[in-house]
Amino acid sequence: MESKRLEMLKQLADGIAAQFGDKCEVVIHDVNNMDHSIVYIVNGHVSGRKVGDGGSRVVIEQAIQANAQPEDELCYLTRTPDGRILKSSSIYIRGAKGAVTAIFSINYDVTSLMMLQREIGQALSPRDSKQTEPEKILNVNDLLDDLIEQSVALVGKPVAAMNKDDKVRAIQFLNQSGAFLVTKSGDKVAKYFGISKYTLYSYIDANKKQEENKK
Repeated sequence: MESKRLEMLKQLADGIAAQFGDKCEVVIHDVNNMDHSIVYIVNGHVSGRKVGDGGSRVVIEQAIQANAQPEDELCYLTRTPDGRILKSSSIYIRGAKGAVTAIFSINYDVTSLMMLQREIGQALSPRDSKQTEPEKILNVNDLLDDLIEQSVALVGKPVAAMNKDDKVRAIQFLNQSGAFLVTKSGDKVAKYFGISKYTLYSYIDANKKQEENKK
C-alpha cells in the first residue's frame, strides 16, 4: 500500500474514532498480506485485535476473488468471539492503478443499545434484510478453525465416522472457502482429518478436475 495513502487513511481512522468514542473500532487492512493484514487499528479492545493480526472474512474473500470492483459492505452486524454485537461497515480502497489495496473497516459496539432496539430499531437494522444472524469477527487463524467446523457440519458426521467421499466433500468446501490461503493450513487440515499431506493435495486436485469437467 502506498505510504501517502496509508497516512491519509490513518488520519481518517483517528478522526472517526475520536468522533464516536471508545466503542468505535476502526481498522485498516492491507489486502496483499492476509496473514498479517491489520496495519492500523484504533480502539482494538472492541474486537480484541491488534496490528499484525490476520484478515477477517472480507479480506479473505477479496484475496480469493480478486474482485476489481467489489461493492462496499455497509451497516451489517458482526459478533466478537466474546459475544458482543457490532454494527460494521467495510469500504474497499483502491490504489493509483485502480486495484483494491486496502479495506477500511468501522465496527461500532452496539451491545448495550440492543436492549433498546425497539425504540431505536431503525438505527440498528442491517442494510441487508436477509441477514438473520450477525457474522463472527475472526482473525485468520480462528477463521480456519471456524471453516473446519463448518466443513464437518456440512458432511453431518464426526471425522472418525467419515469415509473417503465425506472427507473429499469437506476438503472441497475448505478449498472453495479459501482455507488453504492461510499459512500452514494444509498441515492443520491434514492432521484434523487424519490424512497425509499427499492425500490432502490429491483430494484438492480431484476437486479441481471435477470442476474442470463440469465446464
